[in-house]
Amino acid sequence: MLRKLISTPGRLVLGTALASLLALTACDQQDTRLERARDLAEATMDQLSGRTLVEPDSPRPLEAADVMDRAIAGTLRNDMNFETASAGPMFAVGSIIAKPKDIPPAEAMAVVEDDEVFLEDPEVFDEFSDEAVEPESALMMESEAATEASPAPSAPSAPRSLSVQPARVMPKVKLDPKARDKTLRDIEQASKQQEQVAAKEPASAPRTRSLNPRSLESAPIQEKAAARKLARRSVISRDAIKAQRDANSVMLDTLSKYGMGGEVALSREGQMVIQIGEDGGSPTRFTPAGSPRGALQNFLAVDAKIECPDNPDMVTVQSSPVLATECIVKDLRESGQFEYVEKDYIFENQFARKPRPDSPTTGTDATPTVITDTTITPNDPLWELQWHFQNNGTGEGESSGGASFQDFWTRQGTEGSEKVVVAVVDTGLQLEHPDIKDSPNIAPGWDMVSDPRMGNDGDGRDADPNDPGDLCDPSVPFAEDTFHGTHVAGTIGAAATNNASGVAGGAWNVKIVPVRALGKCGGRLSDINDAIRWAGGLIPAEDEEGNEIWNDNPADVINLSIGLFEYCPASLQDAIDSVTDRGVLVVSAAGNARVATQYYAPGGCANVITVAAGDARGYIAPYSNFGPEVDLLAPGGDLTRDDNGDGRPDGVLSTKAATNCYDPVTGEAVDDCFYAFEQGTSMAAPHVSAALALLKARDPDATPEELKATLLAAASPRSAQQCSGACALYPGTTPIEGSPDMCTRPCGQGLLDLAMVPERSTGGGEK
Repeated sequence: MLRKLISTPGRLVLGTALASLLALTACDQQDTRLERARDLAEATMDQLSGRTLVEPDSPRPLEAADVMDRAIAGTLRNDMNFETASAGPMFAVGSIIAKPKDIPPAEAMAVVEDDEVFLEDPEVFDEFSDEAVEPESALMMESEAATEASPAPSAPSAPRSLSVQPARVMPKVKLDPKARDKTLRDIEQASKQQEQVAAKEPASAPRTRSLNPRSLESAPIQEKAAARKLARRSVISRDAIKAQRDANSVMLDTLSKYGMGGEVALSREGQMVIQIGEDGGSPTRFTPAGSPRGALQNFLAVDAKIECPDNPDMVTVQSSPVLATECIVKDLRESGQFEYVEKDYIFENQFARKPRPDSPTTGTDATPTVITDTTITPNDPLWELQWHFQNNGTGEGESSGGASFQDFWTRQGTEGSEKVVVAVVDTGLQLEHPDIKDSPNIAPGWDMVSDPRMGNDGDGRDADPNDPGDLCDPSVPFAEDTFHGTHVAGTIGAAATNNASGVAGGAWNVKIVPVRALGKCGGRLSDINDAIRWAGGLIPAEDEEGNEIWNDNPADVINLSIGLFEYCPASLQDAIDSVTDRGVLVVSAAGNARVATQYYAPGGCANVITVAAGDARGYIAPYSNFGPEVDLLAPGGDLTRDDNGDGRPDGVLSTKAATNCYDPVTGEAVDDCFYAFEQGTSMAAPHVSAALALLKARDPDATPEELKATLLAAASPRSAQQCSGACALYPGTTPIEGSPDMCTRPCGQGLLDLAMVPERSTGGGEK
């Protein structure tokens, strides 16, 4: 057995000046520019075709594993046939998001400075009940850890609960123009109800440190954990209460103009969601004419940029729910009452369009890779096919497109920490997946899909983040459930790593909080906004009795492998800003439309770490968005290539239920399996989220800014050729000097390479 540790030569991190993004200088209007970007994208679419010391003579884990622990899906195609779909965004008909003007940013209940928590009111803990904490809660785990490290107290006391006393979540108001007086009374009553809830909450802490703050540096671990959670929570603002009350009156007047009813959901921070419907509550149903998706759900429509006429009559508006949505948005904007008013757009996952199913590629003639160095090598049988985690390089057991996770595990002395939390806002998680159901890394999540028609699970929001499938239109050939969130979460660390089964994750011991926000046909912007805030610990969810349910594990990192072909919606930016202001790092996929990322959300939003996709060579993938908004390139895969020569597609291998599978050892067909190769910026983003989790585990006291700086420094600069594509496929990009047929596509600081993270001077991190 060899006992040589990997040594990585020091590398100089270069800051690269990248070319400007897709130039569309002929158009001045944003909508026109965005529409031209969509046209370019659609026009080019069809042109695209634990530590294991490995003995040299020991059997490969892949060969020793049971078939169901190694069977995979994913086929190699040199001529990829993409599913056809409109590049235009969708929106939920009759659903509108609005926020009144002049609401100050939401304040938190505590202040965090230099990683210390200060509470102005020592009585704040009186709001916590004395119920025992559930065993899976973060507080209980931290308490147990503290007990093991110190003598037990002579008289143990009951741990405090991390949930505040139950209180009703923000009310909803039915707006009925036919009963105006009653509606006005209901609006006033809802405002009073908000004030009553606000009065019972601890007061918000000032943003500047007082002369006599109460530092929790020497406080019991229960209070420290609770205070850190409180530091995230948004306090109900009296300014927000008043603004929403006044806005409701304006909404009622607008609906009265068209003889329509609706229902408004109020919020802590002022972001309101109005549902328009003839019955005064339920969303309007509508079948869009000429929909490119045939049997698309009848409550969604393609955003065709229909304009509301200056003086529309009531009959015309009532006869067209899409026009009604546009007219009400226009009128509310023109009222001057709102900071923003926008349609409830539908986001999609960022799998690159999948190839049509084909016969499995076995690749059994490939020479196996056996790592014989004493590196930290997980014993998961499919590890050797996960090129994306391997060390960056061209030697044995390395990959030119690898992100060097193995090097980090070995040199930095940590594979992650259960104290680091990553929330995955996505399609949910297959909780019964064999590599996930017994994983210690899964924390309680939430289902934020509010519309049962999109939920696919028979109800709306609840405590079950399980992914029941998201198939939108069964009539589309080869359509299937994506189980997208399971694949994404598996890459981060949801899968139980080093368990001799399936795949490995990037951060072995991370805590994953699944937050379901996408269902059938995608996810509503309003649900995604709430999912981001809940994941960050800012707002509560609501149980069946209407009680507040807070996230007991507020995220350090939120992964958004989702996308919308639209400029960043104001409400989404608002939600992102609210969590990043509390110290959360938000990671976003750049998008798969092959255009400048500024035209995509959330990749084009501010205050996110935007990730483009690279292939196994370390080149930007042909489907990936690009531009100055991109921060990093990370492994996203390319199913049309086999650059590492193992006879298998160069996709990212992770967890998800799949069909049309095969045994990678024998090549025999297997009907069903639990692992699959996929490609997309959706696959790139979780590599960065996992990297941030590792950096946080290594340096628990590092600020978000320090973690981001370390991450961006851990990038191997790319040449113009590595960030290029055929000019014919990317109109408007800049030709590379000496290669007139190839055009540059800016792809950030470089390829994620954790080998470039310097070792800590203390000699190791926390596990």
